[in-house]
Amino acid sequence: MALWGGRFQGGSSAMFRQVNDSLPFDNVLAVQDLQGSIAWSRAIARAGVISAAEQSQLEQTLNELIALANEGKLDFAASTEEDIHSFVEAALIERLGDLGRKLHTGRSRNDQVATDLRLWVREHCEHLNQDLTRVIASLVSSAETNQQVIMPGYTHLQRAQPVRYAHWALAYVEMLKRDLGRLSDLTKRMNQCPLGCGALAGTTYDIDRQEIATELGFDSPCLNSLDAVSDRDYVLELLFCASTSMMHLSRMAEDLIFFNSGEAGFIRLGDQVTSGSSLMPQKKNPDALELLRGKCGRVFGHLQALLVTMKGLPLAYNKDMQEDKEGVFDAVNQWHCCLLISVEVIDSIKLDAERCARAAREGYANATELADYLVGKGTPFRSAHDIAGQVVLTALDQGKAIEQLPLETLKGYSELIEEDVYPVLQLEYLVDKRHILGGTGAKPVNKALDAAKSWLSQHAQE
Repeated sequence: MALWGGRFQGGSSAMFRQVNDSLPFDNVLAVQDLQGSIAWSRAIARAGVISAAEQSQLEQTLNELIALANEGKLDFAASTEEDIHSFVEAALIERLGDLGRKLHTGRSRNDQVATDLRLWVREHCEHLNQDLTRVIASLVSSAETNQQVIMPGYTHLQRAQPVRYAHWALAYVEMLKRDLGRLSDLTKRMNQCPLGCGALAGTTYDIDRQEIATELGFDSPCLNSLDAVSDRDYVLELLFCASTSMMHLSRMAEDLIFFNSGEAGFIRLGDQVTSGSSLMPQKKNPDALELLRGKCGRVFGHLQALLVTMKGLPLAYNKDMQEDKEGVFDAVNQWHCCLLISVEVIDSIKLDAERCARAAREGYANATELADYLVGKGTPFRSAHDIAGQVVLTALDQGKAIEQLPLETLKGYSELIEEDVYPVLQLEYLVDKRHILGGTGAKPVNKALDAAKSWLSQHAQE
């Protein structure tokens, strides 16, 4: 049943229907379409378009359809309807006859789908909020369990300065908290209701749009009918949130893939998130992390596709905008799955504390401490930097760590170097000296962990 057939004498071609019909993918909006239809039935009843008895029949039937949708008992595959809106209307007509034909009075598919999609986005933002919180909780737990583990920190993928593993994990906590903040901002900004805006110019019926918005959990109605039916900023924002968060997960995956490699060997991943080789029996591949990293590009693609689709569209609605749905549905599903698998990966991590510490010592990270030590003795920093670099060259030539060089060798570069240099060159000193806010020392890491646990506790209550 097409909702636009009266003006046409011929039917659509099979090829046009293949390109045009959206029920195969927009059926995921069934519950939202039915919820919006209940609110609309109440609005047109208040406006005197239908009687209270008719509205009651419509609402009862719509609720029955919601129950069927939630149970997965609506047969979309067997339907020949164009989209979810015509599917719902056909289901109402089948059950209620001409009363089902009255529901669409004063409403367009343009404001209908805009309302459906906003309801869907809002609901999934809530789910994604929970998913992100679970990843944060896993990172905090892993950080707390391995709080004393020290490993190399990197710049340019070169060993730089040692850091606590907990400090590394909490860096991703900060990123994911920002992702949550973006989702929260999006939800506030998009929580306006388009219903009642019609095709583009509003409706002639005496509809209380504020009441509709309130019934559907929106903060207010959309204020401009042209904008309301053609706005997809909230979809773009959700895709941007997904893309940014997936970028964070991909960076984490890249770190963990390296940490898990034979070259680093800092962590071991659980069997449940790895796979083997069909040829090489010794292999244990970090496939979950590689797939997570790979899916990042897929989500990026959906954001770019919708930006390109929207960039040239005049007001108001255009059928191009039907292309918003498959991309956002897939992006949200991929993001959701990647967040869940991230939890499993993080929970499976086992650290090799000894190997982490050995790698941190082998990277000459204490060269900076040697320079700072000399500065403390009155040497200008640039001169101290040069001296420390020369000491590193000697240590490299001898195949030793700086702290393994005898005092006589060190004094050959500066007479200011004494026995008190050796405690300064120890790994724990390097790390815990950085006790400034945001640093990797034991005290700031402890505070950051406490703050993260407090945040999780508060967030769970909201």
